[in-house]
Amino acid sequence: MKIDIKSENGAAVAVLSGEIDHHNAKELRSELDRYIVTAQPRELAIDLGGITFMDSSGIGLIMGRSKLMRECGGRLEVRNPQPYIKRVLKLAGIERIVKIL
Repeated sequence: MKIDIKSENGAAVAVLSGEIDHHNAKELRSELDRYIVTAQPRELAIDLGGITFMDSSGIGLIMGRSKLMRECGGRLEVRNPQPYIKRVLKLAGIERIVKIL
């Protein structure tokens, strides 16, 4: 699992690659939370284009970061999910909480 966070003009993009599962979700949560609290971005996009596998831990990761972003006065969006991941996100109702691009 790899994460690269870039910030530009108050907006940030977290580019993830590898797998999101219960083994690495805690580390991802910690790193994203630390960034959100420290940088206070207006917008955060989580780019899932490089994700090859995601279980329910990924849904929890997105939901929790969305809540934290709202609490900090920002918003979250999800970008570039693989087709099967996009279907899972839609079935879980994530698109009612965050924008999926």
